[in-house]
Parts: sequence; C-alpha cells; structure tokens
Amino acid sequence: MLKKCELLAPAGDLVRCKTAIRYGADAVYIGGQRFSLRSRASNFSLQDIRDACAFAHAHGARIHVTVNMIPHEEDLEGLEEYLRELQDAGVDAIIAASAAVMEIAARTAPELQIHCSTQMSVTNSSAAVFLRDALGADRVVLARECTMEDVRNITKNCGIETEAFIHGGMCVNYSGRCTLSNRMTLRDANRGGCAQSCRWRYHVYDGGEEICADTLMTMGSKDLCAASMICDLMEAGVSSLKIEGRMKTEYYVACVVSAYRRLIDHIYEKQAPLSEEEMRIHEEDIARSFNREVCTGFYNGEAGPDSLIYTDASDDVRHDFLAVVLSYDKDAHTALIETRNPFSRFEKAEVISMQKGNRSFVFDWIRDTEGMYIEDSRHPMKQLVVPVPFEVQKDAIIRRIR
Repeated sequence: MLKKCELLAPAGDLVRCKTAIRYGADAVYIGGQRFSLRSRASNFSLQDIRDACAFAHAHGARIHVTVNMIPHEEDLEGLEEYLRELQDAGVDAIIAASAAVMEIAARTAPELQIHCSTQMSVTNSSAAVFLRDALGADRVVLARECTMEDVRNITKNCGIETEAFIHGGMCVNYSGRCTLSNRMTLRDANRGGCAQSCRWRYHVYDGGEEICADTLMTMGSKDLCAASMICDLMEAGVSSLKIEGRMKTEYYVACVVSAYRRLIDHIYEKQAPLSEEEMRIHEEDIARSFNREVCTGFYNGEAGPDSLIYTDASDDVRHDFLAVVLSYDKDAHTALIETRNPFSRFEKAEVISMQKGNRSFVFDWIRDTEGMYIEDSRHPMKQLVVPVPFEVQKDAIIRRIR
C-alpha cells in the first residue's frame, strides 16, 4: 500500500504560513529571527511562531522551525533559551544542520522533534542511523543529491522518517555548501546570508579571450520539479514531501501547494501510478508556478549538464495573480476582492481551489466600492466587486487563465 506522505510547504511570514495550510499543506516550515538561514526572508518573531502554531494545530497541521545555520562558537549564545521558547510556543519540530544544535535540542527541549537538515548531506543509511542513535534525530531530510535508489535504501534501512524535496530551487553546490557568496560578498551562505552568486551574470574568458562576448553566463541549477517521481517516493515509504521556497510569494505558495495536494491525493486514492493523461493534467497545473526552467534533479541518476542554467534567458516573470477574495455575497453572487495585477472586463479567470478542482469564471463586469462600473483594473491593492457564479471562500486566490 502506498504511504500517505506529509506535504511540507515553505512560508516566509505568517500570511504565507496560513495560505499554505489553507491550500492543503500538512505541515509548514518557517524560520525564526535567530539561528536560521534565509536571513533575507521576512522570518517570524516569537509571537508570530506562537500564532502560526495555534493556527496550524487548529487546522490539523504542524509547524517546523529551521534552526539550520552552521554555528560558530559565538553563534551558540542564547540557543538553549531559544529552543525552550520554541518548545513552549508549540513548535512540533526543528530542522537542524549542526550536531551541536541537535545535541542541545535533545537535552534542553525534549518535546521538539529533531529533523536533520538536507545540509548534513545524508546520502546513505549508515549516516541516518548514526544521527538517530547518537544525536536523537527523529527524521532525516535527504540530500538533494540522492538518487531514487538511494531514497529507497535509506528509507528502508534507517529506522526513522525520511523527507525528500519535490519542488523548488536547487543549490548548484553540494546540499548548499557554498562559499561563492562568502568569497565574493562576505555574506556567509551557511549562516543565513547567501547572495545567490551562482545566479549572477558573468563574463567568461578562455585565457585572455572572452567567450560569447554578447551573452553573459550564469552557473545556477535549474529548479526541481519531481511531480513525475511522487508515486516512486510514496512507494519508497518517504514520510514527507518538501517544497522549497521560503522567499516565495503568497501566490506561489497557493499554486504549488494546491497542485501537489491534488496530485498526492490522486495517487494515494488510486494506489497506483497515474496514467499519462492524468499526469499531464497535474503537471500542467504545477507548471503554472514555474518562473525558471526545471528538471528532476538527481532522482533519475546524476544530474548532467542539462540540469544547469547557462544564461538568464529562462526567467519568465508572470502577472497571473489577480486578486484575493475578501468576502462573498451568496445572495448577489458577487465577491469583494483585493487586486494584485491588472485585468480587464471579459477576461477569463479561475479561483485556485482550497479543496478539489479549480473553478473558472469571466469578469462580466467590474465595479468599485463606490458603485462605479469600470472596464479595467489597473491599481494593485484596490478593493473591487466582481460577479462570481459559485461560492468562494475568504482568502481564496484568483488568477488569470492562460
């Protein structure tokens, strides 16, 4: 029988955390304002973490907090107190990338589950068993360099839960162990300051001669999209399927979480791989969240040269996020919305479902809150009234149909 995996989503602030849960995440991982990577994310105050835990637990979800910086001696000051505060706030698990953090957590905040970060590069079952026995790890987040065969072997033999990435950004270095940012900007990637130097545009020289002088080059990895591997991961017994992207927008979170929620549920209900046509529908839905080229990472074997991005031409900024629903009038069949990107009368749109199946409609008319009918919406964060022929929930997201 296929395992019903946890769907683990990212969130950079409380709004995105609630969005992820509303759109189907079983758990959300967030970063506090201390001891966490992604220092440029909004990150959560201790009160935000308490609020996130309360909301998650009320909806049957879990909160994991990243405590995943690689600490130097001076970075450990205050860690014990912080871990106890996370425990008292109701946090379910921490994600740690340091043996020191894991040991301190097990000793000072025993109610917190300890999840070993992907930065610890677990690529074999012996490493996972060591982390379990020596440091009390409850789960290992597998290295992104694992093949599907690695995933199967580790999950079968390690005796604790495994977690695997299925979507989002991939570090071009080994599990995030990068020094480019340190060398080029004095921002330590492993202490929360990655400048994403691999995605900068570079002049490339062979000796003194510039190669492709009219094209600047990058060295970043394509993003991961493992939709085609979900059934294999479920068959392998993986406990959690993880989406990357704590820096991503509310719209991204809603799109990608809801799409993978439907895919995972469909496979679980069928208890078998989906047909090509069924997979095509899900993959097209997931593709709406892309803005970079994607690949399946290392799951099919070593990631070759075609898994890298050599120019920045692949970036594709879209403006599909149209509005958030503030309220719905059942008698008038209208929604009060708050706009994000421009749209016009008679455009087709869809409501991203918080349950099953997105639903489409047409902006037959657009009216402002003073009763004036307009042809176009051109101003973000403006409240408007539009006709929607079916009931929609508060906080639902409306996007353009392509």
